[in-house]
Amino acid sequence: MSPQARREDLIRAALALFGSRAPELVTVDDIIARAEVSRPLFYRYFSSLRELQVEALKTVTEGLIDGLAGLEEGPPETRLRAAVRGLIDVADHYRAGYVALLRSGSVIATSETDAAIDEVRNRAVELILGALGVPEPSPMLLLTLRCWTAVVEGALLSWLQERAVPREVLDSWLVDQLTAMLATTAGHDSSVPRLQ
Repeated sequence: MSPQARREDLIRAALALFGSRAPELVTVDDIIARAEVSRPLFYRYFSSLRELQVEALKTVTEGLIDGLAGLEEGPPETRLRAAVRGLIDVADHYRAGYVALLRSGSVIATSETDAAIDEVRNRAVELILGALGVPEPSPMLLLTLRCWTAVVEGALLSWLQERAVPREVLDSWLVDQLTAMLATTAGHDSSVPRLQ
């Protein structure tokens, strides 16, 4: 196995373990047992457990950005629904890592993971602006889109932990939330487009 493949294998092992317990409860011994490697081999690729945790969580944020990138062609609402479905898919795939990344007070949180989360949020706002055809957003529109990304994060955290709402309802509800928010903002700022 190449060094890059081995490193990715250790990250996959950590993410798989995050599916059954919080990242801060996963130990080096857990990871080496899951990946079927020795302790010295683990430390060849990662200087510490903390480094692996951060790299694993960065994998989640990169997956979220990739999920956002897969926008379909068509009207803004169709494209947005596809992006939201992509986000839900990635968040569900990396459930525990996603929860750990966004959970307030997580011992895994660092300035580096905070920057990665901000990158996902900024990318989401950029894609929505692109779908709406708005190159120069007003401050009210930016505020609306940033508030909506917070709604999405909160909804996904609750959904991943409780599964109280069917998945097929979740993405429609989130897009309907944005539609309502844009309509409200357009009532205060005539430059804001409505989602059709």
